Amino acid sequence: MRDRLLRDAFVILAIAFVALRLLQVPPWADSVDAFAYWTTRDGSLYSTETGRIGSYLYSPAFAQVLAPLTWLPLAAFVAVWTALNLAVYGLLAGSRLALVLLLFVPIPFEIVSGNVHLLYAAAIVVGFRWPATWALMLLTKVTPGIGLIWFLVRREWRPLAIAVGATALIAGVSYVLAPIDWATWIANLRRDATAPLETTGWYLPVPLLVRLPLAALLVAWGGLTDRRWTVPVAATLALPVVWLNSLAILVALLPLRVTTPADVPAPARARASSPVAP
Repeated sequence: MRDRLLRDAFVILAIAFVALRLLQVPPWADSVDAFAYWTTRDGSLYSTETGRIGSYLYSPAFAQVLAPLTWLPLAAFVAVWTALNLAVYGLLAGSRLALVLLLFVPIPFEIVSGNVHLLYAAAIVVGFRWPATWALMLLTKVTPGIGLIWFLVRREWRPLAIAVGATALIAGVSYVLAPIDWATWIANLRRDATAPLETTGWYLPVPLLVRLPLAALLVAWGGLTDRRWTVPVAATLALPVVWLNSLAILVALLPLRVTTPADVPAPARARASSPVAP
């Protein structure tokens, strides 16, 4: 009964918030990042200066995937995007915790702003079985793809090849459709890699050049010791900018906290299954 009440309360709250978005009720009508994605409808992906509110920063491939949705009116697009984030969050958090964890500020902040961090959390969780989902990180913020070190240190070549291959395939098709946009995006990445960060809002004031090696070491250790929780933590550390709402990626820790027989290292499984000597 308690679980049903918590689940139903979250669903009602989610529906109400999506309705507020659809009806453009202030102050819930605005969604900074969702607006940036919606503006790609005009085809001018990188006309806004990097670091300014509402600027689109991801690869052309992400904009092309979203293209059918961007032809919706802004209110409808924001409502659909919000519903997607809420659905993903609800599945990751589960019926018992979805409502309670809204008290963790980065999560509602992420849902309001409409970034891709909750989608990252889902892609990481699903990526252990279907590694092609890593294309989402590699074709948007890029550096969270450091999580692929998990497969590298474990010598899991097939999932690593699938992740890289799926990303290359999507990027290749996208490049054929928009080569100029790809050249612009790559040039922006090179410029921003060495430029000082100039933006507004709360973020972790630690340079990426410091955080990226730490993230790589963390996920490598996690892969060698079979600790899946290190992957979302490392992906968060490896973000180009760690905003407050970026911590929403850590909701992936909930489904990854449960250890199944498949998660136990092979030597441990062998010891567990071997007969005990009298």
